[in-house]
Amino acid sequence: MTTTTTAATVVGIDLGTLTTKITLSSTHDFEIVRNAHGGHTTPTAVTFAGPTRPRLLGEDAADISRGDENTVWMMDRLLTGNNCCDTTDDSNDDQKIMMMQDFCRFQFDNHTNSVYIPNMDTTYDTTALLAMLLGRVKRNVLATIQRRTGKNDNNADNEELEFVFAVPSNYPQVTRQAVMDAAYAVKVNKSRVVDGARCLAAVYQRKFYDGQDVDDDVVSNNNSNESSNDDGDEQKKTNKQKKTVLVVEMGHSRSCVSILQCGGVGGGNKEEEAASQNQNDIPSSNNNVQVLSSVSSATLGAAMIDMALFHHFQSNHPSLSHTTTTFLTPKSRPAQRLMEGCRKLKHILSMLPEGNVTVETIGKNDTDVSLSGNRELMKQLCQESVANKLKSMIAAAVEKAGGIGVLGDIGSVEITGGGTRIPMIQDAVRHAIGKGDDFVLSKSLDDTSLAFGASLLPIDESTTNVEVDAEHEERRAQLLEDEMAMMERDVQMVRKDEIRNQIESHILELRSARHSTHGSLLPSSDEFASYLDDNDDWLFSDECENATVEEMEEKWAQIQAKTQEFCADYLAATQADAERKEKELEDEAKRAAAEQGAEAGEGEVEDHDTRRLPFKRRMEIVLKNKTEANELFSGRNYQHAAARYAKALSHCNKFFDMSPEQQNEVNEVKLSLYLNLAFAYIKLEKLDNAFLQCNEALKCDATSVKALYRRATVLYQKRKFDEASKDLDEAEKLAPDDKALQKLRVLVEKQMTKQKAKEKAMAKKMFG
Repeated sequence: MTTTTTAATVVGIDLGTLTTKITLSSTHDFEIVRNAHGGHTTPTAVTFAGPTRPRLLGEDAADISRGDENTVWMMDRLLTGNNCCDTTDDSNDDQKIMMMQDFCRFQFDNHTNSVYIPNMDTTYDTTALLAMLLGRVKRNVLATIQRRTGKNDNNADNEELEFVFAVPSNYPQVTRQAVMDAAYAVKVNKSRVVDGARCLAAVYQRKFYDGQDVDDDVVSNNNSNESSNDDGDEQKKTNKQKKTVLVVEMGHSRSCVSILQCGGVGGGNKEEEAASQNQNDIPSSNNNVQVLSSVSSATLGAAMIDMALFHHFQSNHPSLSHTTTTFLTPKSRPAQRLMEGCRKLKHILSMLPEGNVTVETIGKNDTDVSLSGNRELMKQLCQESVANKLKSMIAAAVEKAGGIGVLGDIGSVEITGGGTRIPMIQDAVRHAIGKGDDFVLSKSLDDTSLAFGASLLPIDESTTNVEVDAEHEERRAQLLEDEMAMMERDVQMVRKDEIRNQIESHILELRSARHSTHGSLLPSSDEFASYLDDNDDWLFSDECENATVEEMEEKWAQIQAKTQEFCADYLAATQADAERKEKELEDEAKRAAAEQGAEAGEGEVEDHDTRRLPFKRRMEIVLKNKTEANELFSGRNYQHAAARYAKALSHCNKFFDMSPEQQNEVNEVKLSLYLNLAFAYIKLEKLDNAFLQCNEALKCDATSVKALYRRATVLYQKRKFDEASKDLDEAEKLAPDDKALQKLRVLVEKQMTKQKAKEKAMAKKMFG
């Protein structure tokens, strides 16, 4: 077997508690790696949908605010050796970490560093869970490289990658090893773990020192108000020499304070350099920007503000006076909603002096509760636990860098991370270095700086290969084997879902075709009706649930063959119709292009999408968009399918002067589009959007069984079982023999029984 000699593509990774940021190296112009949905970050989460469903990784995982015990997040905090590391002296850190973990609904065992997943009835090691996430990260990286290079071949998996993880300086060696083991489990054989402070230094050097003069307006903007234009040249000359930069980074659950020396070589903290080299980092003695000191906290972060607000409202809000500690235990649904409301209020107070947030169904008799607060309240709650601790960290960093004299040399203060957007945090930074409220904090380092810096640091061959003993090598091999097996299982489950969707779409299309133009060509025999019913029932049967991919493909082939036998005339007519419509649309597009070209020549460009098209032509556009959306849906491209359904609905609003018959036809199409759009949103787990589309469908037809079923499905997933049961009641009146309704009824009643049993147990515990 031949081996490639091309250099590995370096991938910088900032593994965060909530999201993970990824950038490529200079080979690909430091491109930010987008997730499969187009976002710039990848959620640090994994959802297990069940033994017959694929894992939902990263951007596909359930939102952590709505996830249950089958969704695992904050993997960076769960790794072995990483539960209570902190370089600051705070006796309450262990308690703070436990407070944060208490709000996680998944079942984490701190002693074995593993998580039990009820859906799978399996316990997973936290390194294995991180490997699952990194598998998605790797696929997103390869997709980005393919998009940039234009290559779309089958050799993508052979692309040699090197993952470089930016971590706090207090990451123990055992945790660093676990991160690299997780990378190994997804066939990334080269990986390194480097200190985040050095990553920030690399970015700062890249921005302001590599091959260019220091930008006085950016680097020294803090002193811009104190220097006249006459002093500009002198100030810029000083910047090119030696200066000190304070960098404060605060994320969701971690913080880091670093002091950088810019300009000049040498003079760094030798102990710091030696320690970083022992932790698989590289020395920075040849850089123009060096790390003088770095202090990290494993507990200080914006999440501490969320928890402070949570406990304040839990204890003092009049509408929550009825609650008990059992009702608002951190893992309970009401507590999760209250915590989400506190997060939203924190974000509002980061931008406005005061704010208000409404949290649904946590008050008496499931009433909504309004949370009101201002910045002064947040300061009172968090001064000791957050602001003062940050000041202590800054003081510790100054002491490590050489003492109080360093403060006089500080030419710039950089803040980065979501937590530093909070005014209270910014004030704490200013006061810690003796500056006034008018002192300007620079934001030259954005939220991707850690990942960017990791991709900047050059490859050091001595740190890419990890020396492991035989026992460790065996564990790594087992991790790799297990992850490859789960990836193969995911592929099989995805293929099963694709076939299931194809069969379901096929049956729905045949049922609705009865009312189409060529519906009279469909057989009217009881045999054909039974054929559709039997296949519909099969989709919800245990046989389908437990079928292999081969069995599903065989079933799909049988259905297609049988449909061709039953509906040959109908299929031929619809095919001819589709070809005719396609040609008409192409001719119309050519005419529109010609008209637009002529009008553009006259200096006028008309928006042809607003033309008063004849009913027939507008309906063709609607149905074309619907057909394309159905194809996208069948290919599991739910995001784009939803967009296409929405576009079809927008065209439905452009009909005019319709007859009653035409109005009925449009309403039928809109009903179908709303139902399909709701289904797409369910697949995307955008339940609120799906709920709205179901409501719109019911406005079109209040007796639509499918709309009631879809809305009941949404309510079931939102764990609103009583409301789901009401929709099922209405649907069953209209279709008492519907198998899908019966199956959902069983699921809803099972959950309602569990809920009542839990409430009974709580009452017994409270009142004896």
